[in-house]
Amino acid sequence: MAYRYDHDLEFLRSVPNESLNDLVNLFKEKANLTQGLSMNDKYKRYYPDHQKYIERIMEEIQLFGGNSFSNLFRLNKGVLYREILCDVCDKMKVNYSKYADVKQIEQDLLIKILDDHISKLGPRELEEFLKELDLVDKTETAISYNPQAANAILQTAIKAGGFKSYVIILKTVNMIWKFLFGRGLSLVTNATIARIIGIYSGPVGWAITGAWTAVDLASPAYRITIPMCLLITKLRIESQQNN
Repeated sequence: MAYRYDHDLEFLRSVPNESLNDLVNLFKEKANLTQGLSMNDKYKRYYPDHQKYIERIMEEIQLFGGNSFSNLFRLNKGVLYREILCDVCDKMKVNYSKYADVKQIEQDLLIKILDDHISKLGPRELEEFLKELDLVDKTETAISYNPQAANAILQTAIKAGGFKSYVIILKTVNMIWKFLFGRGLSLVTNATIARIIGIYSGPVGWAITGAWTAVDLASPAYRITIPMCLLITKLRIESQQNN
């Protein structure tokens, strides 16, 4: 295998090592059929200085985009990130355009995950949901929210980018990490971010957890590619926040 230049992954070269920990751990803990990354010489020599073997990490991303059979017909090369993301969106039944910018497709994936399950919340729970994400005034009372209104607020915040968009993806990915792996993201070194994430015992947690009860994760590939795409979405927004 060799890394195929991928415009949509190149931003990872500027991501700090500690921010790459969850991505590396995902491959180490869940991709145990290949052990490709942990057997790499640069990994063995430089871990946890992930930037010293960042191309090997990006190669691992591409590797899990295709199964071993199809990789043989790609001259032992993996799949570009856009193709992986579109496959995940198809799996999650996301309404998206495959010709859109990758950032837009990632936003559509995030919106779908949240939208699928806010429809199951009542008006009071929707209000709590939006307040927990800091999308409405927490001092407001006696406001009736419905799923359509909540979805419109979410879409506006996510597509606007900036810090609120970052908070939404951060909380979403953190909850999914807890659901899938039994722990949150590796963010304890940042007190501000840890405070933003919170405990997740309310409607946000219920909605996001519910997203995964309806998804067939029996396939080893999807157990990696779905959380992987969400984590890359989080890293992309995070890198833009830091620029």
